[in-house]
Amino acid sequence: MGNNKSTVSGRYVLMVGTASFLLAIIFFWFSELLAGKVKSLFLSFLFLVIIILIGILADIVGTAVAAAEESPFHAKAAKRVRGAREGVYLVRNADRVANICNDVIGDIAGTVSGALGIALVLQILLYWKGINQALLNMTVTALIAAFTVGGKAAGKRIAISRANEVIFLVGKLLAAFEQLTGISVIRKKYRRAGK
Repeated sequence: MGNNKSTVSGRYVLMVGTASFLLAIIFFWFSELLAGKVKSLFLSFLFLVIIILIGILADIVGTAVAAAEESPFHAKAAKRVRGAREGVYLVRNADRVANICNDVIGDIAGTVSGALGIALVLQILLYWKGINQALLNMTVTALIAAFTVGGKAAGKRIAISRANEVIFLVGKLLAAFEQLTGISVIRKKYRRAGK
């Protein structure tokens, strides 16, 4: 099984709680802005789908990191395979990564998709004035819930059965991000030890 040591401290809990509060405010403000400014039904629907997909992908990563094994990443890191050190770091910090992906990103994506759903309902009502608002609200809310829960269920199946592959892909993306921007998610201390 994966790493079962916790790296969560009281300081981390306070920090992630504060960050979640601020991110929720920012995303709520952003969704309100979108609801007021975006008049295109297609764009509103597209933003909604993107937010739902972000929530599903974050859930896949959060589940995979909890199920991944550390040893295959060590073997790849010894051969200097790009993304392997990042994979080791992710698995060693599985509780934090799972919390950020499943709770922080997942919950914010859920909140924002709900707000975008309301915006979508209001825009549909502008185009088709004769539609029953309560029925439309119920249908849009049910569709958002169905796609989110169904997508996460399918994602969990992939995340558990192919956990190491998912985390290795995320590790490669983080390595590419570092190469592109110069910003690293891996602590310097770990980077020196991994070399």
